[in-house]
Amino acid sequence: MALSTQQVRVIDPILTNIVQGYKNMELVGSELFPPVTVYQSGGQIIEFGKEHMKIFDSARAPGAATKRISIGYSGKPYALKQTSLEAIVPQEYLRDAKAVPGIDLAARSIYAVMNSLLLQREITQATLATNLASYGASNRVTLAGATKWSAATGTPLTDVDNAREIIRMQTGIYPNVMLMSALAFNAAKNNPNVIARLQYNANVSPDATTITAKMLEGLFNVDKIIVGKAIAFNDLNQVGDIWGNNVVLAYVPQSLIGIEQPSFGYTYTMANNPMVKMSYFDNNHESWIYGVHYEYAPVLAGMSSGYLIQNPA
Repeated sequence: MALSTQQVRVIDPILTNIVQGYKNMELVGSELFPPVTVYQSGGQIIEFGKEHMKIFDSARAPGAATKRISIGYSGKPYALKQTSLEAIVPQEYLRDAKAVPGIDLAARSIYAVMNSLLLQREITQATLATNLASYGASNRVTLAGATKWSAATGTPLTDVDNAREIIRMQTGIYPNVMLMSALAFNAAKNNPNVIARLQYNANVSPDATTITAKMLEGLFNVDKIIVGKAIAFNDLNQVGDIWGNNVVLAYVPQSLIGIEQPSFGYTYTMANNPMVKMSYFDNNHESWIYGVHYEYAPVLAGMSSGYLIQNPA
């Protein structure tokens, strides 16, 4: 019988445990797309409608059949993205590192590789979450001119209240996560209406330099506000803001059961991934090679539980 890709791939179990528990605190895409385990490299996304809000006639006469409902349905197809990257460590570096206690070049190399793979994942998640075409007409707004939060006439509080109510009317629940790009966060905390409301609520006189994301959670009535600060350099060494100029409000369960649970999005992740491949020695380069393999696919599972605000700054 032919072996599967998972069976023939040789992994380093110790370093694999390290990378599976590794998290770069500056990368926040998993707040909108939490990882869930899948066991196939492709299939259909489990999407969610309004079944949990619909009133069903559950009355049953003796001997009659019990009525049935379906929760979630198979939507668009997905295919896990296979990513793999290796770090090269010259044997001279390993020799010199052994002379200094506490330096583990193998682990450091794996962390560097994992950081790069996670940055790729962040870009994929951000691109998906900030694509205007993914949202229904009622679940998106593009600000301009006097309506921008960076304008003195901008109304962040009203805009977020409107987004919250639209999500509630479509799903029965308020969004619990608000992801703001760095540009959007700076616009919000400098907005005169936001500063005035904080002054009124707390009876203090904050300025923009002292306002934190935590302070804005109560103001916007959202359980969690996250700021997407990550940047990336392209092949031309040009820098870009991964989360652009956007705000995403979404409902994302904080205690995951599985892909059957309604959520704005998920990151479908192959079982036992990411995994560290067994290191090997490259004679030609006289170096040790450390590689990581990672199969995943961020997917949108419940667009009615999301709302996009573009160009707030």
